Amino acid sequence: MSWGTELWDQFDNLEKHTQWGIDILEKYIKFVKERTEIELSYAKQLRNLSKKYQPKKNSKEEEEYKYTSCKAFISTLNEMNDYAGQHEVISENMASQIIVDLARYVQELKQERKSNFHDGRKAQQHIETCWKQLESSKRRFERDCKEADRAQQYFEKMDADINVTKADVEKARQQAQIRHQMAEDSKADYSSILQKFNHEQHDYYHTHIPNIFQKIQEMEERRIVRMGESMKTYAEVDRQVIPIIGKCLDGIVKAAESIDQKNDSQLVIEAYKSGFEPPGDIEFEDYTQPMKRTVSDNSLSNSRGEGKPDLKFGGKSKGKLWPFIKKNKPPPPPPASASPSAVPNGPQSPKQQKEPLSHRFNEFMTSKPKIHCFRSLKRGGATPEDFSNLPPEQRRKKLQQKVDELNKEIQKEMDQRDAITKMKDVYLKNPQMGDPASLDHKLAEVSQNIEKLRLETQKFEAWLAEVEGRLPARSEQARRQSGLYDSQNPPTVNNCAQDRESPDGSYTEEQTQESEVKVLATDFDDEFDDEEPLPAIGTCKALYTFEGQNEGTISVVEGETLYVIEEDKGDGWTRIRRNEDEEGYVPTSYVEVCLDKNAKDS
Repeated sequence: MSWGTELWDQFDNLEKHTQWGIDILEKYIKFVKERTEIELSYAKQLRNLSKKYQPKKNSKEEEEYKYTSCKAFISTLNEMNDYAGQHEVISENMASQIIVDLARYVQELKQERKSNFHDGRKAQQHIETCWKQLESSKRRFERDCKEADRAQQYFEKMDADINVTKADVEKARQQAQIRHQMAEDSKADYSSILQKFNHEQHDYYHTHIPNIFQKIQEMEERRIVRMGESMKTYAEVDRQVIPIIGKCLDGIVKAAESIDQKNDSQLVIEAYKSGFEPPGDIEFEDYTQPMKRTVSDNSLSNSRGEGKPDLKFGGKSKGKLWPFIKKNKPPPPPPASASPSAVPNGPQSPKQQKEPLSHRFNEFMTSKPKIHCFRSLKRGGATPEDFSNLPPEQRRKKLQQKVDELNKEIQKEMDQRDAITKMKDVYLKNPQMGDPASLDHKLAEVSQNIEKLRLETQKFEAWLAEVEGRLPARSEQARRQSGLYDSQNPPTVNNCAQDRESPDGSYTEEQTQESEVKVLATDFDDEFDDEEPLPAIGTCKALYTFEGQNEGTISVVEGETLYVIEEDKGDGWTRIRRNEDEEGYVPTSYVEVCLDKNAKDS
């Protein structure tokens, strides 16, 4: 099967077909090129997607990724990043192994095709020239034969005519002979050219064209084979990355299997455990005895308070009353709701707002430096150095973490000191390498840093021991003195925040005013130690349960009756007392107040 024998007369069709084959190859190259662009775009989008959902460094979101499910999600993002890298490999390999090679081959193919068809056209033009020569010789031979016949007929006519002279007859005979000779010459020339044309034609159709068409056929077959090989390469490039993609997917599966719901639950406990004991049972309150306006030893509140475990919900539980404690109110509650659904400790707790600090302390705050301090507190301030704003368990974890970090820094400094010491020994043994005295300053600096870090570690270890119960807790007076000392020292001026609980029991890192109250109250401690409790001006009945978890508040149970010692001043809080040791503020909308008439008049 050969194009030269089978398609000897299809020169134009073969030219169109080979051009179509090159167009197909270029079309395939374009297809692969667009595929590489898609792979690159897909890889870029995958990388952007992975980057978008990565936790931001030094953010709260990064701390949340300690759970196994979040770690598995991070692993999935990393595997997707590797997955995107494999699509980039596909694009690179297709570009280098298919596009570049095929583009070069197409140029070579075009050049070869042009050369082959140029030879074919040249042979075609040659045979056409031979054909034209044959046609010209044939026409000349035909013309000479006709003229010879006419000359012979004229001679015969002249020879038969008796009226014609002999000279005219001889002239006609000679003319006929000349024409016959010319016809014979034309015949010989035509015969020679015909033989030559037949030979050229035979070579054209049996030698030249078959050879040229055979080259074109081989060229076209090589193009087809090359295109098939490119398609195999196309598949191989994909197949080569399948194992790595499989490993990426296996990594995602492994990350998913590493999720431990029990471990996550334990991490939630460690993250939010406060360390406080839950409140005990509430004692029965006997309302059959007559209520009294003021608190006495045999009053209902005292009888109720005897034998009851000391439950601290954030209210003050000591007998001493500060003269400014009435200003240390929690933030005012929102307007009261007619339904218990808007009540804290019902379905939801009301969202409270902070009362301006300047209003709370304006009775005993006049100096500008203190006002500046409170403004900084209002803006949020900084976290206390001893993490006293956190619950016990969370504080213990933070302190332990800080101790571990300091120990690592100490170890790092000690390693540096050892390295400097070794270098100094080398300098002592080989003075040409350096001056040993040049390292003394650096060695002293490192030793000083180690000593500072050890002192810092001891401080945090003392706080940690206090939290863990290895050391006795500081007294209230010591804490107040510590707060005063901190407020008077610039390096720790911001370490005056104390514990703060939100109405729903959760701890926040906002600085409260308790520490500032303690700082300012230090000067008045001795003067008001024996302050008498405020007299009751009425009673109140709790309409809803309220968990007093902010400093200065008190917890009440729905239906409980207590004494009112200070009515609402317009800020939404009423000051009440349960017994001599338990008093605080509750939202006015949570209680039904019944003031004594004499108290109202006064």
